[in-house]
Amino acid sequence: MPRQRITVTQLEAAAALLNQITGNPSTPYRKEGDRHVPNIGNYHLSRAYGGFALHQMGNASGGIRDVLHSGHVPARQLLDLMHAYRYGMESAAR
Repeated sequence: MPRQRITVTQLEAAAALLNQITGNPSTPYRKEGDRHVPNIGNYHLSRAYGGFALHQMGNASGGIRDVLHSGHVPARQLLDLMHAYRYGMESAAR
């Protein structure tokens, strides 16, 4: 049986769930006047090199961190890593 294709929508939903669980903002930036200001703590996707990575907004200058230290990987691999990260967060909270 062929494996189901992982979509960008599924990856975005997993990032949104991380933001919800942690109480972080749902978008990487907010508009203040005519400027876009980083929402520190926000989890979001990065796309490059044909793959995806989970980034987190780290500071008011727009600096980010590669949360999973995976670089840009195929969608299925990132979704698996994101689920593992979330399960770890939930276990640590218990």
